[in-house]
Amino acid sequence: MKFEELECVVLAHDIPEHGLRAGDTGTVVAIYREGGVEVEFVRGSGATQALLTLRERDVRKIDAHDLLTTR
Repeated sequence: MKFEELECVVLAHDIPEHGLRAGDTGTVVAIYREGGVEVEFVRGSGATQALLTLRERDVRKIDAHDLLTTR
């Protein structure tokens, strides 16, 4: 699955060490040739929760049926 820079994505699994849960949304900020993506997860205040290099399989595109929520 190919992503574009600044595309919003959905986390596929929990990453508890960074306070992230499956379903959290982030933004792709860099794409690497090896198949990795740099994703920034931001709090409602605008502060960065986490900036992580992930594999493409760790995130998915947002679907038209997804419901965005806060927690």
